[in-house]
Amino acid sequence: MSYYQLLKNTKKHTLMRHRWLVIVLALVTAIAIIIYHQITLKIQATPISEIIVPFPTEPTTFNPALIIESAYILNYTYEGLVKENARGEIKPNLAKYWQTSKDHKQVIYTLRKGLKWSDGKPLTAEDVVFTYNEIYSNPAIPSYAQDFLIIGKNRTFPTVRKLDDLRVEFTLPEPFAPFIRTTKLEILPAHIFRETIKIKDQKGRAKFLSTWGTDTPPENIIVNGPYTIESYTPSQRIVFRKNPYYWRRDTQGNSQPYIERVIGQIIPSQDTSLIQFRSGGLDYINVNTDYFSLLKHEEDKGKFTIYNGGLFVGSTAITFNLNKGSRNGKPLVDPIKSRWFNTVEFRQAVAYGIDRQQILNNIYKGLGKLQNSPIAVQSKYYFPVQTVYNYNLQKAKELLIKAGFKYNNQGQLLDDQGNIVRFTLMTNANNNALQAMGVHIKQNLSNLGITVDFNPVAANVFINKLTRTFDWECQLLDVAVGQEPNDWSNVWLTEAGWHFFNQQSQAGQTPIIGRQIADWEREISDLYIQAASEVDEAKRKAIYAETQRITQEYLPFIYLVNPLSMVAVRNRIQGIEHSALIGTFWNSYDLKLTKK
Repeated sequence: MSYYQLLKNTKKHTLMRHRWLVIVLALVTAIAIIIYHQITLKIQATPISEIIVPFPTEPTTFNPALIIESAYILNYTYEGLVKENARGEIKPNLAKYWQTSKDHKQVIYTLRKGLKWSDGKPLTAEDVVFTYNEIYSNPAIPSYAQDFLIIGKNRTFPTVRKLDDLRVEFTLPEPFAPFIRTTKLEILPAHIFRETIKIKDQKGRAKFLSTWGTDTPPENIIVNGPYTIESYTPSQRIVFRKNPYYWRRDTQGNSQPYIERVIGQIIPSQDTSLIQFRSGGLDYINVNTDYFSLLKHEEDKGKFTIYNGGLFVGSTAITFNLNKGSRNGKPLVDPIKSRWFNTVEFRQAVAYGIDRQQILNNIYKGLGKLQNSPIAVQSKYYFPVQTVYNYNLQKAKELLIKAGFKYNNQGQLLDDQGNIVRFTLMTNANNNALQAMGVHIKQNLSNLGITVDFNPVAANVFINKLTRTFDWECQLLDVAVGQEPNDWSNVWLTEAGWHFFNQQSQAGQTPIIGRQIADWEREISDLYIQAASEVDEAKRKAIYAETQRITQEYLPFIYLVNPLSMVAVRNRIQGIEHSALIGTFWNSYDLKLTKK
């Protein structure tokens, strides 16, 4: 074969190979396009599993140690060493188990292996030690958690130290009966927050106090719970996305939670929530008694179930501002009105002057009980006190006259200096039941000659006055009446952060000058400290019985009605274990969606 023919054949074979290569590449490309479209169609046909729930308030921070108004965020994003179940039982959580010494003064927790933060960094004993030592025990950080960790008459924090990466030792200054339950407090990421504790602004305040405001990019908020924060649109919604590093797996080894996304629509109005739920825009709603009959008739059609968790672990109540202090030279409460409010006979007369049974019948349709204690009736520490304020106008007037009040010719109540008795009753305008109760109380007290200016305000204004400015006279509100009394010790300890009726200023706030603490108020505080240190259950019950007797005599809160805890949830959400103790989505990691 000549060179020319060899070259010609070679070129011919090369052209043929190129043509086959083009054909093969075309086929591969075509197959890839088909596969891509099939995947795309499959993705489009299988939407992300999600539920939509209402949130009643706007968040003011995403910092878990500083959250007050929007604690619902913590249910999805953070966990502690232990966790409560629907029955209030303590179960292991981030800690796999714990050991308590015989003298009840030392507890060693052992963490689960392989725990991670949502950024993939390890969660270790270092994070636990940091959280308790640098944040919760830090007097410069006004965390709600502090009040639960100060132990004994000397008000001492536990000593916390790392034994190794998985073990943490807590040493208590004295026995502290509710300690294990207290460690349900959220664990925070040391690798994120450590420097913010050290860095101070011009006023000497830790950078931590301004870290993770609501303008923080969601990807920068690091969590250890079942969900991360995917996005936040002010006044509209918070979107939570499944945390890929969350530790829980089911018995088959599947990662939890099962639901990929939770959308929290910010809806302050209960009526608006009802409208959206009935139209299918929400998967869950709290059922107040105004809605119960309507929703009960729509259960089958709306494909939802109403869950009754029994009596709510809380109560409606009114409280007077007993604070005699001043801020910036101005009294928190008008001194004339402060004298009325601080007269125990005046508070008792108001209690007798409110027809609570009528409130229960007319506003709550009989779905609840009258509340007469700061401790829930479900609690083993509940004690049925003898002092009960049933509606009695005659008794109320006798108490007022005994305290030096009198009536003018128009039937108006006057104090001993001739001042007309008139005060402002404030409540949360977003709560229909409280608004209806306010109207009822205003009418009831007019029968005693007392003029009540009823002033419903937006939830954020209501909370701000109660926890920051303290410039209010009388509040109508929902209050907690806990199963474990120490869970609400921050309401009763005189120096605590939620001692609403006579609040001291907290870290970073303008000081209050001239605040006074009554003898009965100090006694309740001391008894709560004593009860927490008592490990003998019989003695502990007796101490809490005495606190209930004192609170019913001196009435820092006038308890009204304890309604039933009811919610409506779409049937497609499976695994709901609604609890009056800890709510509806406490086990969000176990919930699944069906096609119902």
